[in-house]
Amino acid sequence: MLEKKKYQFWFATGSQALYGDECLAVVAEHTQIIVEGLNKSGNLPFEVVLKPTLIDNASIRKLFNDANADENCAGVITWMHTFSPAKSWILGLQEYRKPLLHLHTQFNRDIPYNTIDMDFMNTNQSAHGDREFGHIVSRMGIERKVIVGFWEDKAVQERIAGWMLTAIGVIESSHLRVLRVGDNMRNVAVTEGDKVEAHIKFGWEIDSYNITDIAEYVQQVSAGDINALVEEYYAAYDIITDGRDEKEFREHVAVQAGIEIGFERFLEEKNYQAIVTNFEMLSGLKQLPGLAIQRLMAKGYGFGGEGDWKTAAMVRLMKLMTQDIKGAKGTSFMEDYTYNLAPGKEGILQAHMLEVCPSIASGRIGIKVNPLSMGNREDPARLVFTSKPGKGVAASLIDLGNRFRLIVNDVECLPQDTPMPKLPVASAFWRPEPSLATGAEAWILAGGAHHTAFSYDLTSEQLGDWAAAMGIETVFIDRDTTIRNFKNELKWNSVVYR
Repeated sequence: MLEKKKYQFWFATGSQALYGDECLAVVAEHTQIIVEGLNKSGNLPFEVVLKPTLIDNASIRKLFNDANADENCAGVITWMHTFSPAKSWILGLQEYRKPLLHLHTQFNRDIPYNTIDMDFMNTNQSAHGDREFGHIVSRMGIERKVIVGFWEDKAVQERIAGWMLTAIGVIESSHLRVLRVGDNMRNVAVTEGDKVEAHIKFGWEIDSYNITDIAEYVQQVSAGDINALVEEYYAAYDIITDGRDEKEFREHVAVQAGIEIGFERFLEEKNYQAIVTNFEMLSGLKQLPGLAIQRLMAKGYGFGGEGDWKTAAMVRLMKLMTQDIKGAKGTSFMEDYTYNLAPGKEGILQAHMLEVCPSIASGRIGIKVNPLSMGNREDPARLVFTSKPGKGVAASLIDLGNRFRLIVNDVECLPQDTPMPKLPVASAFWRPEPSLATGAEAWILAGGAHHTAFSYDLTSEQLGDWAAAMGIETVFIDRDTTIRNFKNELKWNSVVYR
C-alpha cells in the first residue's frame, strides 16, 4: 500500500543581472557543484534537481508555477548565492503552494583571507542575499523551513533530509482519504472533531460508510483466498494456542484473514488510505477486526480506534513520512492504558484492545485467540508482541473547537523485561519526557487524547514543521518542559491562534 513516488526537490538559486555574465556563470557552476554534492552524499532520501539561476521576476514566477504543476516536485529549496532583490520574488512566492526550504549556506566554507577582494565579495555574498530573501518571506507571512550551515556538513544534510520527509507529509496530506466504518464511539469527546475544517485545513477527505457496506466485501471473500492467507499467517508468526483446540483456533484466525482481504479490497476500490472502526458497530462481522487491522497498518494504512479519524490520518501521514528512512523502526496507532508508578521505574503501558502495528515489534510475533468483552462477538485473533526499545515521538491531534492543536511528546520506549503472560495484546512501555509526572500533567493540560500516533523514526522538529506548514498550533513536551512555562505557552497560544 505504501507505493513509493518519485518525488524530487527543486534547487533554486537567486542572483541578478547587475553582476554580469561572468559572475552568473560562476553562480551556475557553484550551484551545480552543490546540487551534485547533495545528491552524492547518500544522506538525502530524494533527488535534488538543479534549476537555472533566477535573476528576475519572470524567471522566479515561472519556476514556482512550474513547481506547482509538477506532480513529482514535493518542494523548492532556495539559496541566494549573491544579492537577489526581494521584490522580484513577491509574485512567485504569492502563487507558490508547496513546501519551501530556505537553505542559508555559501559555496565556500572558509574566508580566503589571502586572496579575498571585491570580486569575491560581490560573487559570494549569501550572508547578505539570504537576509534580503528572508525579509520578504517573513513580511509576506509565508511558512518555510530555514536551515543554516555549510552545505557539505553531514548535520546540515541530515536536517535537509528531515525537512524532505516533512514535505512529503505536507504534499500527501492533500491526497489523504479516511474511511470511517460506522461512526464515533458514543459519548466520547476527544475522538470527535470538525471534519469539514479538517478538509479545509489539511486536505483530508473523511467519509462514513455503514459497517454493513464493508462487511459485504468480507462475506464475499472466497474460502481459497482465506486459506491462502491463513497459510501465510502460519508461516510468518508463532502460533500460540494456549491449549485451545487447534482446529477451532485456526477457524478464528481464518475470520481475521477474511476481514483483512475484504477490508483491503474495499479500501483499494474506494481509494482510502486510512480507516477507523468502532466496537459498538460490528454488524455483519464475526469478530472485531484485530489481526486484520494490524496487518493493514503494517502495509501502510492509517488506523484509529473507536472512530478516531484524526489519529488514523496522522498514522498514515507518519508512515508515508518514514517509508524512505533506512533501518526504520516502525510507526503505529497507540493508546495510553495504565501507569507504573514505582519510584525509578515510572512509565506508561501502551497497548490497545487489539490494534497495534507489528512494524514496532521486537523479536518474534505470535498469534493468539482470546476473548474480548467489548463488541459482543466471538474471540478475535490478534498479533502479540512487545515493542522495540528506543526513543520516539507520540503525537495527538485534537480539535479545541476554534482550532486544531498538535501535541508532540518525546518518549523513550523501555525494554519490557518482566513477562505479562496474561496480557493477550501487543504492548509498549514508555517514559514520557521530561518525566512521567511532568509529561502526563502537561499532556492533560494541553488536552491530549488517550490515542496517539507513535513513531520511532520521526522527530518532534519534523512534526512541528508539518504542523506549521498546515497553519496549526503545536506544543512540545520534552526534556526542557516545566509546568510553569508550559501553562504560559498555552495561554499565549490561546491568544495567537484564536
